[in-house]
Amino acid sequence: MDQDHRISFEVDCGNLYREESLTDLKVAVIRKLVPIKTDGSDDTARASVFVGHSQVMSPEGPIPLQAELPGNTLEEAMKAFPRAMEQAMEEMVEHIRQLQREQQRQESRIITPGR
Repeated sequence: MDQDHRISFEVDCGNLYREESLTDLKVAVIRKLVPIKTDGSDDTARASVFVGHSQVMSPEGPIPLQAELPGNTLEEAMKAFPRAMEQAMEEMVEHIRQLQREQQRQESRIITPGR
């Protein structure tokens, strides 16, 4: 593999987080990413980040949803969870529609003999 196509596996030591996972065992999984220093102690100069996860069922199986949750506390993240998942689902549906439109455009360009 040449130099231009190499993947860097170097750890960004200034951007470390400890992950805590919380769930209601129904629809919500919230990951709390707590900033830490290289010695593993909390880095109080940076704010924690909350990320929500859920899934919706489709005929093809579960479709994962993920979104960053605004807020500085777990309570704020939990309150933001429903709207964030709704927004993530709306974006996913729009993306699927866009892919379908693109596929239809590609199919309409195909010239079939005898048509």
